[in-house]
Amino acid sequence: MKEYKKQAAPVLLMAVLLAVWEGAVRIYHIPLYVLPSPVEVLEALKTEAAVLAGHAVVTVLEALAGIGIAFVLAIGIGIAMDRFPAVKRSVYPLLVVTQTVPMIVLAPILIIYLGFGMTPKILTVVLMCFFPIVVSFSDGMEQLDKEYVYLLRSYGAKTFGIYSLVKLPAAVPSLISGLKVAATYSISGAVVGEWIGSQEGLGYYLLRVKNGYMLDRVFASVLVIIILSLCMNGLIRIFQYVSMPYARKK
Repeated sequence: MKEYKKQAAPVLLMAVLLAVWEGAVRIYHIPLYVLPSPVEVLEALKTEAAVLAGHAVVTVLEALAGIGIAFVLAIGIGIAMDRFPAVKRSVYPLLVVTQTVPMIVLAPILIIYLGFGMTPKILTVVLMCFFPIVVSFSDGMEQLDKEYVYLLRSYGAKTFGIYSLVKLPAAVPSLISGLKVAATYSISGAVVGEWIGSQEGLGYYLLRVKNGYMLDRVFASVLVIIILSLCMNGLIRIFQYVSMPYARKK
């Protein structure tokens, strides 16, 4: 019963906020181009469902491709950073520097060199998702108790055996944490790339309706972006359920 109460609290708070929002728009007769009501947003979502679905497919494909590439690169570079300290000393500062540059600045540069296709959008997602994955994965391996490594070496295990038997499994929880953050960023990264220059996708749709002052459709597209981000996070939770059976709640 206590668990249900904990889950009901945020839902109740959200319902109250939506009710206040709806009431304020109706009482003060706020025009649509200033602030649409939740009901008007839902009506726009229903009206534009087919169009939004088409653009959402493009954005999701870009996000999945980007986070997939970021995952593969993070695994390879994370292992290299853990295996060779010189690599970590050289690469880690560069990774930190990449996070100091706003993506809204990098996206136009990528479009200039790579065009208006899906490639710059996917690369934008990669740049946003790579850092949390590789850092969490590398830290997970680094925090492993050295006694496990010494034990395997005493039995004659080589580098491959140490990583496959101890280090990689031990880093899975940290890797999952990084993936959850990256998955939430992935949709936003794709939208940022589409916002700068695109002919399809939720970012393109959002820019088009914003320029037309159709704020009900702007909020509807934002709602779709939020839902897709939560779905991406849910995919990682499914991956966590499969890869970490020992952590399942009974």
